[in-house]
Amino acid sequence: MKINPDWWKTLFDETYLITDARSVCDDELTCREADMVESRLELQKPWPILDLCGGHGRHAMELSSRGFEDVTVVDYSGFLIDRGRETARSMGLQTKFIRKDARETGLTSGAFRAAIVMANSFGYFVNADDDTRFLLEAHRLLAPGGKLLLDLTCKDFITENFKPMAWHEADEEIVICRERQMEQDMVYSREMVLSKTEGLIRDETYCVRLYSPERITELLTELGFSSITIQNNYASHRETGDYGYLNNRTIVVATKPG
Repeated sequence: MKINPDWWKTLFDETYLITDARSVCDDELTCREADMVESRLELQKPWPILDLCGGHGRHAMELSSRGFEDVTVVDYSGFLIDRGRETARSMGLQTKFIRKDARETGLTSGAFRAAIVMANSFGYFVNADDDTRFLLEAHRLLAPGGKLLLDLTCKDFITENFKPMAWHEADEEIVICRERQMEQDMVYSREMVLSKTEGLIRDETYCVRLYSPERITELLTELGFSSITIQNNYASHRETGDYGYLNNRTIVVATKPG
């Protein structure tokens, strides 16, 4: 499939909150995922926590609402950052929102005790070297002893259950159709969003790179992480259905030594 390598700079807008509402606008699902994060990272309330590529901050705000005192969201989408900032303000939360590129945030080295990358927000770059830059930046931002949690698409599940076509109705008005193609470790998806009254709203192609447990462990080790643990086939959705890359996931936890 033909793809714009910078697709991720524009895709995450108000339409995204419709197409992926079953995952990114489900408060109960967000709570379950926050439970997992809190448990796997053994978070402590005073820790500075980074939600990297955190979108509109659904996990970050859930943690803030639980009493975590210092939670920061970084995302490239100005729309999602503004949405999250407004929501946090309306809820009386102190969650911070910063619009930056995850490969080069400009934030202070060693500023965070924990960093999370949720909902398969890793692997979007066409060039694999940019994935490496992403992880190097996460490593830089963590304090010695800090922990990174990656929530990835489960490669084995996608490979074994690959569906070249999928569609669902977001509501009574909007239908989302996805055409998929797999090439080695990359899955490309053409997403067509249709309004029953207005016609075609969006026709975009995006991609994700799939990492096996062995490959992500190897890469994290090369970049200086240690104590790497893997949980395959994590599923936070309670209903059956095709949730794209968010059905079964791989949860990776790694530590910056020190």
